[in-house]
Amino acid sequence: MPSVTSIPTGSASRWGPLWGARPEDWALSEDRQTPTYEAALRHVALEPGQHVLDVGCGAGAFLRIVARRGAVPHGIDASEALVELARTRVRGADLRVGEMEHLPYDDGSFDLVTGFNSFFFANDMVAALREARRVSKPGAQVVIQVWGAHERCDLEAMKQIARPFLPPRPPDAPLDPDLSRPGALEALAFEAGLGPAEEFDTTWAFEYPDEETLGRALVAVAGLAVLAGPEREHELRGAIVDGLAAFRRADGSYRLENEYRFLVARA
Repeated sequence: MPSVTSIPTGSASRWGPLWGARPEDWALSEDRQTPTYEAALRHVALEPGQHVLDVGCGAGAFLRIVARRGAVPHGIDASEALVELARTRVRGADLRVGEMEHLPYDDGSFDLVTGFNSFFFANDMVAALREARRVSKPGAQVVIQVWGAHERCDLEAMKQIARPFLPPRPPDAPLDPDLSRPGALEALAFEAGLGPAEEFDTTWAFEYPDEETLGRALVAVAGLAVLAGPEREHELRGAIVDGLAAFRRADGSYRLENEYRFLVARA
C-alpha cells in the first residue's frame, strides 16, 4: 500500500483543527468507548493478520484493540494532532491524515473497515461510504456506527448546553438527518454500493471520575473550547457541569448512558 499522507481540502480541513485542538483531552472520552469497539468486534469475523482500516481513528483507541488481537492496524483521521498522538499509542500502525471522501489507499486493500461516529462528519456521507467500499476487499465487512435514538442518549443534553456558545446556524442550513431511524443507514449503504447485512443497537455509559475531568473531556469534543473562544471557555465548562448535574453520582463521578446504532455491511 502507498505510504502517503493526503492534504485535507474538504470536510477534513474543517473538522481536523477542531477535533485536534486538544488531543489528550479528547482521548479521555475516546478511551472510554471500549464497549463500542467490543460490540462491533462481536459482530465481525476478525482474524490475526487481517488488515483493518479505522476511518476517523482519532487517538487510536480502537486500533490498539485491533493490534492486541493480532490484526494489522491502519487509521486515517482529519486531525494531524490526533494522528500524531495515535502514533505514540499504536506503534507500527499505518496512520495518515486525510479525507474520508478520498481515501489514500488502493482498491481492495482491507479485510475490515470501521467508522465509529465518523462517517457523518463527511461533507458527503455516501461518498465516504463509497470510498470505504472501494478500499475493502470483495465481501469484506464495513462497520458504520452512529448515535442511537435521541431520547435514549444522555449526551443529547450537551446540544442545549453548548448551543449558546457556538456560532449561529445559517438560516438556510438543512436539518441534520436522523440516522438512528429505522432504515436510514441501510438506505445510505445501498446508495454507496454496500450490502447491508446486520443492524443492531447497544447501550453503554461514559463515566468520568469528577467534574474537572468531565469539563476537560467535553470541551474537547468537536473543538467546543475553540468555538466558544478563550474568553468564554470557563463559562462553557461551568455550564456543562451545571447542565449535567442530573448525571452526577453520590461520589462526585458522572455517568451518561447512551444508545448507539450499528450497521454491518459488506463490500
